[in-house]
Amino acid sequence: MTRPDPRQQAATSAALSGAVDLSALKARADANRQQGGQPAAPTAEGQSGAASAPGGFVLDVTEASFQADVVERSMEIPVVVDLWADWCQPCKQLSPVLERLAARGNGTWLLAKVDVDANPRIAQVFGAQSIPMVVAIAGGQPVDAFQGALPEPQIQEWLNSLLDALREKLPGIKAAEANAPAGAEEEPAEQEDPRFTEAEAAIERADYAAAQAVYEGILASEPGNEQAKAALAQVRFAGRAQAHDPAVVARADADPADVEAQLAAADVELAEQRVAEAFARLIRAVRELAGDDRNRVREHLVEMFELFPADDPRVATARRNLASALF
Repeated sequence: MTRPDPRQQAATSAALSGAVDLSALKARADANRQQGGQPAAPTAEGQSGAASAPGGFVLDVTEASFQADVVERSMEIPVVVDLWADWCQPCKQLSPVLERLAARGNGTWLLAKVDVDANPRIAQVFGAQSIPMVVAIAGGQPVDAFQGALPEPQIQEWLNSLLDALREKLPGIKAAEANAPAGAEEEPAEQEDPRFTEAEAAIERADYAAAQAVYEGILASEPGNEQAKAALAQVRFAGRAQAHDPAVVARADADPADVEAQLAAADVELAEQRVAEAFARLIRAVRELAGDDRNRVREHLVEMFELFPADDPRVATARRNLASALF
């Protein structure tokens, strides 16, 4: 199974910490009411949003209902905000998993689904550059987040950690646990594929060659395994980046015609999260080179694109610039 890039996940959480002003959504909702708009009517469970799953543990949230459904309810239990859109294929994989886990949680946390096309202000407030993006709100503030369609066991682990950290701070968690139906048991977690576990262990010890061999073995027997394909692209890049001397960036800047240096420098920049710089470097090389060298740089750049979600705006911009450089 694929795992999130720890650097990306840490950056997402860090960007949220102390930087997200949810009061902007409250102000927008208040303005809407002053102009004659009305919040959604309460449901039977006392919720102001429309429940979209049995038990009332999943809500469809709008900008107008965000204050009541997310901010205010997060004073009692964590509210997990799922930022999605109808055109987003990974969202269609992730949302059903979150809904199933919300039902299993039996009220210890609430899932708030936000269509970013219909509610762009919410996406802007969270600084969502790509979706799916999942943000946990507690006490009216974001406390953790992740991006991408993660496997169900990993999401369950994330939720368990969240509840453990907040159980003594939010009274609704213990209350929901105390009110759980007698004999209720968690559904058994999906069994981990031992091949992926082996590869992940290799990654943790920075043995990218070993991890690559495992993923290649999976694909040899299961050519259509998308998780293995995505993971293989990640470890190939990690192995390359690990082998490069960061000083190659200066060498590449000094000699634009050195193809090897340009490719290595782009890898280093990408590993340092200087995504736009890495893309721009290779697009410049495509413009300046010809023949096999040009094609080699283009293929390297396209491989880099595969490391990101298809809807990442940085990739979309770079693809347009690449097309301009080629044609």
